[in-house]
Amino acid sequence: MADKGELVLVTGGTGFIGVYCIFQCLAAGYRVRTTIRSLKRENDVKKMLEEGEATNIDRLSFAEADLSKDDGWKEAIEGCTYVLHVASPFPPAPPKHEDDLIIPAREGTLRVLRLARDAGVKRVVVTSSFAAIGYGHTKKIEVYDEKTWTNPDGPGPSAYIKSKAIAERAAWDFIEKEGGALELSTVLPVGVFGPVLGPDFSISIQIVQRLLNGSFPGAPNLSFGVVDVRDVADLHLRAMTDPKAKGERFLAVSPPAMTILEMSLALRERLGKAAKKAPTRILPNIVLRLIAVFDKAVSLVLPELGEIKVMSNDKATGVLGWQPRSNVDAIMATAESLIKYDLV
Repeated sequence: MADKGELVLVTGGTGFIGVYCIFQCLAAGYRVRTTIRSLKRENDVKKMLEEGEATNIDRLSFAEADLSKDDGWKEAIEGCTYVLHVASPFPPAPPKHEDDLIIPAREGTLRVLRLARDAGVKRVVVTSSFAAIGYGHTKKIEVYDEKTWTNPDGPGPSAYIKSKAIAERAAWDFIEKEGGALELSTVLPVGVFGPVLGPDFSISIQIVQRLLNGSFPGAPNLSFGVVDVRDVADLHLRAMTDPKAKGERFLAVSPPAMTILEMSLALRERLGKAAKKAPTRILPNIVLRLIAVFDKAVSLVLPELGEIKVMSNDKATGVLGWQPRSNVDAIMATAESLIKYDLV
């Protein structure tokens, strides 16, 4: 491993994607600084990295910064060659007002870009989301790819989906109008799975967790694009350094999309007794609607009932040589790690 010497800022170091980006930047020989909302969480990040057997943890430093405030961001970005802007607010339930999500996501992204430009950063990679591609369309989309944009004013997008689409649009507008020499790439993951390193993980992981612990009496009639968190981090590094990634969006998905029933049956087949509570039949839609009355996290997915979206990763694989794990392997890695940490 070469010592690259360059400093990379990873925002949102306690997050599931953030900690894997730190992991892979350290492994690639970079020095890494990460922002966390409170320095009290420094040991949490180090513990997750140690669980993953990270190398070079001594090359990691911390800065305290919050998406909703100016404090600390200038100092965090100073001296960095690259910025991976991973941090973004994700609500456990729909917010009272959509602006509670949209404004921090948009303004947080613009603050990072503005300060990165002023500090002479070479390239920023913004973690967007399939949420900025796959929603609000009035016409059927045959295949979702990077050319597709969510319409925040169209039918159906939740506050979170709007926040991701609006923040990414704002980023590209900033680069075009006032970015100067700063380069931008964006990575747009679908549902992020893969090995957890402790109790901090993406909301997608809860699907596997609930399948294993018997929370679902049946499999909700939903499907998701799947991608392994390790491959999402790998795509961030490729987007950060490859000259061909400048000014480009990359959809992070390992097709095809999987229904929750397919996930459940795969768990039962691969894990045997450990997955004995995983359902073998589809849950009627009306039951899920009743559950959503009491569980706000479930209410977020109701518009997706019965819909299967076809997604393409041709750009990431063709332009950047990205090779993601299979969707089933990502689900299995999730399940095995949840069992390991006794999180089911």
